[in-house]
Amino acid sequence: MKEQGIHLNLLNQIRRHEGLRLDLYFCSENVQTIGYGRAIGLNGISEAEAEFMLLNDLLACESELKDEGWYNQLDETRRAVVLNMAFNLGKPTLLKFKKFIGALSDDDYETASKEMVTGSNGGESKWASQVGKRAYELADQMRTGEWQDV
Repeated sequence: MKEQGIHLNLLNQIRRHEGLRLDLYFCSENVQTIGYGRAIGLNGISEAEAEFMLLNDLLACESELKDEGWYNQLDETRRAVVLNMAFNLGKPTLLKFKKFIGALSDDDYETASKEMVTGSNGGESKWASQVGKRAYELADQMRTGEWQDV
């Protein structure tokens, strides 16, 4: 029996020999490795693998946000802004944007868009200074409810 041209016995044998490691580790040759002995430090990943991981990561972010009432009340375009931010920041850091989330809860998208890029000192938020154009594009998308530059 074969899976994409590779004998199933070989796949199972390598799975058993290599073992599955879902976190990055260094193999005996000090090469960054993950999965079933994938030497990403030497081979990297393919574009298809990167796309697969992106989709999985976005689905995981969305799953983490689905219990937030303020998130669920947003239209698809504005939910995408929050999902983009959660992907970049992680949910715990996203939840620190209290005024932003408060504005979303009140359907005040103008204020929400300003809170995305304005820091507590009145200047640029740390996130906006880190990601630059991305923050301002997403803030415009939040304010207008329209996709930007896609």
